[in-house]
Amino acid sequence: MTQPTPALPTGPGSPQDVPPAPGQFPVDPKALPASIREELQAPDPVAIDTSATELRDGLNHCPKCGSTEVQHRSGSDKLICLFCRHEWQGARVEEEFGLGEGLDDLRGTVIASGAKGIQADAASVRSFKCTGCGAEVVVNTQNAMTARCHWCRHVLGVNEQIDNGAVPDAVLPFRIKKDDAVARIRQFVGKRQMFALKAFKEEFSPENVLGVYLPYMVVDAKASADIAGLGEVETRRYTRGSGKDQKTYYDADVYQLQRHVDFTVDDLTLESSAKRGNLDTKSTTNNVINTILPFDTKNAVKWNASYLVGYSSEKRDRDVAHLHPQVEDQLLSIARAQVQSSVRQYGRGVRWEQERIDVHGTRWVAMYLPVWLYSYQEPGSGTKGMLHYIAVNGRTGETMGSVPVQQWKLILAALTVGTVLEAIALWLVAR
Repeated sequence: MTQPTPALPTGPGSPQDVPPAPGQFPVDPKALPASIREELQAPDPVAIDTSATELRDGLNHCPKCGSTEVQHRSGSDKLICLFCRHEWQGARVEEEFGLGEGLDDLRGTVIASGAKGIQADAASVRSFKCTGCGAEVVVNTQNAMTARCHWCRHVLGVNEQIDNGAVPDAVLPFRIKKDDAVARIRQFVGKRQMFALKAFKEEFSPENVLGVYLPYMVVDAKASADIAGLGEVETRRYTRGSGKDQKTYYDADVYQLQRHVDFTVDDLTLESSAKRGNLDTKSTTNNVINTILPFDTKNAVKWNASYLVGYSSEKRDRDVAHLHPQVEDQLLSIARAQVQSSVRQYGRGVRWEQERIDVHGTRWVAMYLPVWLYSYQEPGSGTKGMLHYIAVNGRTGETMGSVPVQQWKLILAALTVGTVLEAIALWLVAR
């Protein structure tokens, strides 16, 4: 009979006060499951310093005249001085920090300054001392990234990476102007007016569209995947029975399949806002924002709050740890697509039954991406109804959205189409 293992002695305080029995700890890593062993032995995250050291005083000066009246030039990637009209473009973040290189050499987790973990107790209200006159200027990063000094009128921006998750590493400036976005939204709704809710058509006002910078994590990754399953090749097809009892059968050869693929991914885009990541289609249509991807993230520039003047922004609230499972899911989807070309000969299809993804290295960069957003709150029976969005990609102009519809019109249209199709079928049979 096996004797029970005696309990370890305990002293005052926590059990750590008494050393473990000889030979019991530390555990040999080789004895642990592979997933736990890899996690324990993985190197600590490596940080890339993307902070804008030249802007830490909160002021973005015109390089020609020194004015702080600086903002984004609409329709371009440039900044413009509103005093002397000088224009210049921020440095591209990939070139500035080498983020477009070394995908094959990625190991462990590499995190840029703006993608670091958010401190739960960090405040949204930040105080800055104006270097122009010395006054204290308050910026609420919950809804703004710039503020004007009430004494000397200098424009201050939150440019230094701070611990409340407000400041990303890079920003992709708006290219699509507001007038263009309004026209695209109007055209999108115009094609769907026949079935649109009456109240929506009466209240529709695309001029109220809002330019907003949404927070994303842009991820580079190196991974490998192993996939196994069954593939079928049809060898014979035949029918049995007659009339309504006739059925079609087929014979097929079944093959055991195994595939391995090594690959890298450049600029995988993930929403880093829990609010925007909420895809509960019963209350909101956030999912339409995903349909206007991709963004040309290669053109993102080094963070500068002046690009946000005149636009709204949202703060991220998801860290790297929250998004790791989502990255693995998307990498596995990419792996499936990678092996698709090697199984085309299995005409009856392939059923993957076992899948494994190994992520060897990732690099995370926090980025603001531009979206024109029009919203409409559909009245509901509860406290609030469905929130509909129409989104326009601020770079490409790709437009997608949700328009509230009259259900009875859809039902009537379906019945009408069904009746017409039935009549056509009867006419063809009669001939």
